[in-house]
Amino acid sequence: MSATATDADTGTAAPGPPTPGPAPLVSPHPRRRTGLARWSLRRILAVTGAVVAVLLLVAAVIGAVSLSALDERRSALIDRLDPALLAAQRLDAATVDQETGVRGYALARTPDFLAPYERGRADEAQALADLRAVAGGDPVVLADLGAVQDALTRWRAVYAEPAVAAITQGGAPPSVELGRAAFDEVRAALDVQREHLQTLRDDARDNLDGAATMLAVVGLVTLLGLALGIAALLLWLRRVVVAPTHRLAAEVRQVADGELEHEVAPAGPREITQLGEDVEAMRRLIVRELSDTERARQELDARSLDLARSNSDLEQFAYVASHDLQEPLRKVASFCQLLQRRYAGQLDERADQYIEFATDGAKRMQVLINDLLAFSRVGRQGEPMRPVDLGELVDAATENVGRALEESGGTVERGELPQVLGEPALLTTVFQNLLGNSLKFRGEEPPRVRIDAQRDPEDDGRWLLRFRDNGIGIDAEYADRIFVIFQRLHAKDAYPGTGIGLAMCRKIVERHDGSMWLEPTDGPGTTFVVALPVLSPETASPVEATP
Repeated sequence: MSATATDADTGTAAPGPPTPGPAPLVSPHPRRRTGLARWSLRRILAVTGAVVAVLLLVAAVIGAVSLSALDERRSALIDRLDPALLAAQRLDAATVDQETGVRGYALARTPDFLAPYERGRADEAQALADLRAVAGGDPVVLADLGAVQDALTRWRAVYAEPAVAAITQGGAPPSVELGRAAFDEVRAALDVQREHLQTLRDDARDNLDGAATMLAVVGLVTLLGLALGIAALLLWLRRVVVAPTHRLAAEVRQVADGELEHEVAPAGPREITQLGEDVEAMRRLIVRELSDTERARQELDARSLDLARSNSDLEQFAYVASHDLQEPLRKVASFCQLLQRRYAGQLDERADQYIEFATDGAKRMQVLINDLLAFSRVGRQGEPMRPVDLGELVDAATENVGRALEESGGTVERGELPQVLGEPALLTTVFQNLLGNSLKFRGEEPPRVRIDAQRDPEDDGRWLLRFRDNGIGIDAEYADRIFVIFQRLHAKDAYPGTGIGLAMCRKIVERHDGSMWLEPTDGPGTTFVVALPVLSPETASPVEATP
């Protein structure tokens, strides 16, 4: 199928001055940073962490020293002085056993009474060894221990051993008063030792209590100091990090609320300062862009006024063409026809030819004016967009060209066609023009037209309707020319028409946010493709039958 080539309106608005492109985002000249602005957040966090670590280390050292002192005093009390007192008590008991054994042996003169004496000497040796072990080199304890040993040695030398030897040999023991006086020295040495050990133990207990109290105080002071130090660090971080961030956020929010003339003054650490400088540079760019946009809008408004005046002039022209031009043109055509009927054969052959030329020109001028008016009305008048069934519209267009279809013996076949959003009358006009071209530009065989639809494989959001025929075809080099208004590929005596049909079809399709083109074919015939947007589920609704 070959079509009478027409295209959409080729008129274009006069090009305006080029719109200035966006200026590059350039930060303002960085000011010389002083004070805190020279510090980065990493450095601030590092200093904060170091201070916290020092505080923790000091607290740990103080705690360790206090615990060490407490442990030392506890060890002196429990591991040394308490065992020393127990050993002193055993030593006291051992001396008493010895004195009791000697005195009993002297009275009863029975060897069994010497058992406490012997056991007391063994306990004495063990007690003395324990005292030396726990003394830890304490000169007071060692001196007391030496005094006790000396007193015991004198008691045994003066009384105990001579008494035992004399009684064993059957003689008279030394005087009891002598033994009592010697043993009183032993008791006195033991009392001194016991008092010294008790004093040392009381001092150790007081030291332990003092160390425990000191540990509690040091711990409390350390925790308080640590808490105050951390609080001070948090306040410092709030002042140097959080406060500048909140201040920058408030200024940015102020700009975002519409105060574009408000200058952002960054302060704080280096990163926050750099961020503020970038925001200020962005604000300046936005102000500059808004100024350019406002200037462009004013120019657009001025051009819109010019375009509105131009459209008004075009509408006035259409009115003149439809009324003022039609009337004299009808008169010319009518009188030319009257001349042709009345003087046909009465004038020479050339006069008849001239009259026929004038009549044909008037008729074609009427057709051109009517087609041009129809083309200019596309998109300016019509029904509102609604979901329509393309199959019903194709059937209606087929009925409209039914007479030409019957005369040519042609057939029209269609597959399943979708629903789209559109104006039924305009889309029916498109389909009727395409079918009419297929019937007009037919070959020797009866015309056959096939209409199918499928989703665009490259763009799933639109339908592709293909109108295929077996007509005379169109060369690929004329694929764009056929959509230009008043462009024809054939002489007017070969195929009638004004060359405006395909231009009107493309204009209607573009009004429906679609597109239209000629698809190359390998064999004879022509294939036109009409692309229309897919009907969204929100817009889809039951479609009424097309009248």
